[in-house]
Amino acid sequence: MEQFDVVVIGAGAAGLFCAAQAGQAGLRVMVLDNGKKPGRKILMSGGGRCNFTNLYIEPAAYLSSNPHFCKSALARYTQWDFIDMVSRHGIAWHEKTLGQLFCDDSAEQIVTMLLDECQQGNVTLRLRSEVLTIERNEQGYTLQLNGAEIHANKLVVASGGLSMPGLGASPFGYKVAEQFGLPVLPTRAGLVPFTLHKPLLEQLQTLSGVSLPSVVTAQDGTQFRENILFTHRGMSGPAVLQISSYWRAGEPVMVNLAPDGGVDALLDEQRQAHPNQSLKNTLAMLLPKRLIEVLMSLGLVPDVTLKQLNSRQQAELVAQLSQWEVVPNGTEGYRTAEVTLGGVDTHALSSRTMEARTVPGLYFIGEVVDVTGWLGGYNFQWAWSSAWACAQALAGN
Repeated sequence: MEQFDVVVIGAGAAGLFCAAQAGQAGLRVMVLDNGKKPGRKILMSGGGRCNFTNLYIEPAAYLSSNPHFCKSALARYTQWDFIDMVSRHGIAWHEKTLGQLFCDDSAEQIVTMLLDECQQGNVTLRLRSEVLTIERNEQGYTLQLNGAEIHANKLVVASGGLSMPGLGASPFGYKVAEQFGLPVLPTRAGLVPFTLHKPLLEQLQTLSGVSLPSVVTAQDGTQFRENILFTHRGMSGPAVLQISSYWRAGEPVMVNLAPDGGVDALLDEQRQAHPNQSLKNTLAMLLPKRLIEVLMSLGLVPDVTLKQLNSRQQAELVAQLSQWEVVPNGTEGYRTAEVTLGGVDTHALSSRTMEARTVPGLYFIGEVVDVTGWLGGYNFQWAWSSAWACAQALAGN
């Protein structure tokens, strides 16, 4: 039977980073993964350029039933620490909107960097390895794989969530938690497009591909100012993906289609200059024409000229454009979700070490845990920070 100090299950962002850190601390580490190659989710993230962290990481950007849990790890291994590693490996990067950092070249550079770090720590990586059973005794953990048996003093579960099953996502990590008596909170898809009910969808379908800046607000008051994108299934774009994590079935979301205001002023100014101009053509100075036509068909924009538009109608129109209420039918689900909300209950883990409080030597890191960040590099930073905290504990630091 092969013996290791640590076995890490999952060769994604958190698993590889934790293994590298633990290996470099002198521990004998093995990483197991059921896929053909490591870092599959990293490779396709950020349009293939990997949005690896964000300049504005803060605990408030994370959802969890235990909102304080993420603070310790995020404070001890920050975005600046990871940026330093990326720069040390000579990877060129750039900032996009809202502090999002991407590789100039390719996400493959991040995977290569993690594998190089693993190599420095003499980490053993075994792919296409399915863990069939896990048993625990005084000496540690015995894992039955397809075709091998290995033993580890400590076990780290970094198997991710349920999002993107096409990349090998599975409920494996939740099952391990349950096997050892740890509570697992209900999961749902996060950072995911909305689908719409048929009547509205049919009217909006002509807008497929249209994108515009907006402010989208959830029922709990959370709001994001970014673009929305109309699709043939419903609504997507950064603002929708962000708000989806705060949305619950049956609730409406409010969409402000004119986040900079100015509708009143535009109408008054144009009425003075061109009283016979149609309201539709006037609004087209602010919004996509196709969108205005759809809003007219929904009865939200009257078919009148500017001089026919009375002050009550104008006030109603401004209110409609700034508070368009949409009730999603649902989301596209795990198939296209970027993350999984819920997961291993953090109340059962140490926020300093990621170790299960009641099961010595068992750790959970990354997306499998009930900590979910905003769109834009926040979830990768949670992977790096939770993995670092765990590796420090494994190494006795």
